Amino acid sequence: MEEITTTTALWWAVVASGLYHGLNPGMGWPLAVSAALMDRKRGSLYRALAALAAGHLIAMMAILFPFSALMWLAEWQRALQIGAAVLVIAMGLYLLINRRHPRFLARVPPSKLLLWSFLAAMAHGAGLMLVPIYLGICQTTGAGHLAAGTLMSSNFAVALVVALAHTLAMTTAGGALALGVYHWLGLKFLSKTWFNLDLVWALSLIAVGLFALVTLH
Repeated sequence: MEEITTTTALWWAVVASGLYHGLNPGMGWPLAVSAALMDRKRGSLYRALAALAAGHLIAMMAILFPFSALMWLAEWQRALQIGAAVLVIAMGLYLLINRRHPRFLARVPPSKLLLWSFLAAMAHGAGLMLVPIYLGICQTTGAGHLAAGTLMSSNFAVALVVALAHTLAMTTAGGALALGVYHWLGLKFLSKTWFNLDLVWALSLIAVGLFALVTLH
């Protein structure tokens, strides 16, 4: 029963992190609003959201899939989880100290939203946040007792589902905000109520790392 509760909590963490990333303006939903307003077409908003989602999904898979290949080494599982958790905490502490946004993101043209979304997710550690959660899910499913080939296939599938669930939650949250601003609230509302989640982002990375260490078996 305790293992089921832990697994459920980890999956909720996947969804919650996706919702949080979606609400964060730094993940790009204001760019979708901007594209629709510039083109004066609602379809541009949906295309921009799709590009942002695709870039985010690719970034999540780029981080998670290498770990699915490593996880067949069952005897290294605990060390991998601890290392991933420490790495996420270190990233959070770094972002607490260094509040500057990566300058190279400003050099990516607005027409390449997919590339921008991928680079933004990588630069802000969005995919890294999922690693300790993903490793915890793999552990609670009992995959460590499977044969190496089956284990690798199983972990690959889990990584894909984690990336998809996270990206779907992100797109839902960010898309809802973008639609609200575009259809009803307008840019004036956005300029008056702009919220910066950089501090919360850094603290959330630390929290995820600590959560992974606490739930470690």
